[in-house]
Amino acid sequence: MASVRDIVVSAAINLLSALTFLLAFAFLRLQPINDRVYFPKWYQKGTRSSPTASGGFLKNKFVNLNFKTYLKFWNWMPAALRMPEAELIDHAGLDSAVYVRIYLLGLKIFVPITILAFAVLVPVNWTGSTLDDIKDLTYNDIDKLSISNVPSGSLRLVAHVVMAYVVTLWTCYVLYKEYQIVTKKRLQFLASENRRPDQFTVLVRNVPSENDEAVSENVEHFFSVNHPDHYLTHQVVYNANRLARMVDRKKILQNWLTYFETKFERNPKKRPRTKTGFWGIWGKSVDAIDYYSAQIKKINEYEAEEREKLMNDPEAIIPAAFVSFKSRWGAAVCAQTQQSSDQSLWLTEWAPEPRDVYWNNLATPFVELNVKRLLASLAMFCLTFFFMIPIAFVQSLASLDGITKVLPFLEPLMEQEAVMSIVQGFLPGIALKIFLTLLPAIIASMSKIEGHTSLSSLDRRSAGKYHFFLLVNVFFGSIITGAAFEQLHKFLNQAPSEIPRTVGVAIPMKATFFITYIMVDGWAGIAAEILRLVPLITYHIKNTFLVKTEYDREQAMDPGTVDFPTSEPQIQLYFLLGLVYSVVTPFILPFIIVFFAFSYLVFRHQIINVYDQKYESGAAFWPDVHRRVIIGLIISQLLLLGLLSTKSALQSTPLLLVLPVLTIAFDRFCKGRFESAFVKYPLQEAMKKDTEERATDPNLNLKAYLQDAYVHPVFKDIDMNRPAALDDEENSPLVETSSRKSSEESGSPGIIVDTVIDEIPSYYV
Repeated sequence: MASVRDIVVSAAINLLSALTFLLAFAFLRLQPINDRVYFPKWYQKGTRSSPTASGGFLKNKFVNLNFKTYLKFWNWMPAALRMPEAELIDHAGLDSAVYVRIYLLGLKIFVPITILAFAVLVPVNWTGSTLDDIKDLTYNDIDKLSISNVPSGSLRLVAHVVMAYVVTLWTCYVLYKEYQIVTKKRLQFLASENRRPDQFTVLVRNVPSENDEAVSENVEHFFSVNHPDHYLTHQVVYNANRLARMVDRKKILQNWLTYFETKFERNPKKRPRTKTGFWGIWGKSVDAIDYYSAQIKKINEYEAEEREKLMNDPEAIIPAAFVSFKSRWGAAVCAQTQQSSDQSLWLTEWAPEPRDVYWNNLATPFVELNVKRLLASLAMFCLTFFFMIPIAFVQSLASLDGITKVLPFLEPLMEQEAVMSIVQGFLPGIALKIFLTLLPAIIASMSKIEGHTSLSSLDRRSAGKYHFFLLVNVFFGSIITGAAFEQLHKFLNQAPSEIPRTVGVAIPMKATFFITYIMVDGWAGIAAEILRLVPLITYHIKNTFLVKTEYDREQAMDPGTVDFPTSEPQIQLYFLLGLVYSVVTPFILPFIIVFFAFSYLVFRHQIINVYDQKYESGAAFWPDVHRRVIIGLIISQLLLLGLLSTKSALQSTPLLLVLPVLTIAFDRFCKGRFESAFVKYPLQEAMKKDTEERATDPNLNLKAYLQDAYVHPVFKDIDMNRPAALDDEENSPLVETSSRKSSEESGSPGIIVDTVIDEIPSYYV
């Protein structure tokens, strides 16, 4: 169990690490050679073309020789806070602006609670004497600040019950006001947003096969009959997954070819060589340039053959389509209504914006989705269950007895105070951080199996899984296994009737473990985020070996994005810890406030200067954020109820039972009041937007604007004729001849068909 001294040592280590990262960032960001790493957003917007264009770092293009700028290394902090939120939304999008508001929400909730808790609860807890009266119980001075030190049945517990009401009411008030603000910003954003293809388009899935009609003919017929005044055009969906993988493989080969050509240009006397085996590690040694040139030529031939075969295959069209309408109003009606008496057919939903489409899942047959979702749920259950083993191992590190039992030869070393403080104050937090490193990638793979058709929905689903995992394993797992490890002797040598009381006393003591985790993840981890060490190294490697032109240099930049599936659930863990321990062990609250404040500053800077979001959902994730804070609040209320039951305070049970009921009622109220704005598009707003557009742009050719909006990205730059299969389908009398003709004249590629070609080696696909 970490003592006050251990916490101080851990704080010193993490503060020193954070300060080191910040100083390194302050120095590296001023160097012109790193400008594209720390300011890529401005390069992508075209407002910055070189370091000297932004105010300049003198004439040296590698090192900043203006030493006066080093004296103001801290100026990135006020600069990150200076941009108004309205300008931030225009600059980075609503998703990014609302994401940083999650940290602001944490500050709004916990700063007043911390002040009140330290003014009321800390004196009440400190003047108790319960821990001194319990024999054979391991505790420290921090535990004396918790509810564990309050005598059972004491009137002092009234302060904790009143504080629970204050925390609940204040949290609900802040959540309501924030939900109201975000909803207003979302509606304003949608109303002021420029024209986008998804505003006029609906994704239709599970298109039935009727009367031997092709999918395109069936879609055309259905919407011409049922939406005659608003239907405009449609694009059927083709399976392009295998061809996309071939294109990705060719990009990898092209990068290697560029690398070896650059290497040869720098040393023309020696031709570079490589091996034909795995990753060039083993196999026959060959001329690298000739080898990769031959591989690219071969894969180009396979691509051409693939396209030729697929363009004439009408069976490659899957039963789905992007259907576009003449107005936003028509699209809103279609997306938000049931299209058929058979609820399993003609399923409509708002089409994601083109860059938000997850093309790999569009080819998944709809009937397979339920099976895949069941398998993903089973896999998530197994992952959550078996991950309890490393969590238990991490908790063993929090106890010196646990370490010496596993590694008895370390016992002499553990007896040294300096080593003891580092092990108990720093090692558990860093060990848990390491164990969680690979988890987001595993969860993302599970979510992809479920068949979500947009990156935003995929991210939200992954965030939900990760939140569940953190809740079960990191929070409850750490408390349960930690209590068992630390109080093992007392568990084994007491009457069964005393176990609930011991557990009730032990749970608040896990605050010290969570404090160490907060400092590792929320202090040093956030400071490492702004340093961007991996993108920095990657950029300079690419810039050294692959970059030949200015375009190559732009491609070498990796601005990254807000990792919502991982970062948002981690933020929710801090909300949960703050809400649970605000009444139990308030000493943890200042550490959480530092996390929220520091993260708000860092991520605001990153969103302004670095991150380039992959899509824009209009803050569609906020209902999930709200709901998870509510879940944390209810958990804190139930845990306090169970904890007080171990302290002979059963008379408080009716009062505390009211809190979850009120919280759930509040959540239902907010759901009815605000959530529809995040899942539906008001017809009034759609009509208003359409009217304004007709007045400002009466000659808009909407059909031409939407014609190629939902073409698969790997085909957007390919100049080729439309698939013959699509031309055959459009010979239907329901299809306008002019549409087909204009498409042929413009060379629109459509979406290329993807079928299995047995003769293509798996090396390429």
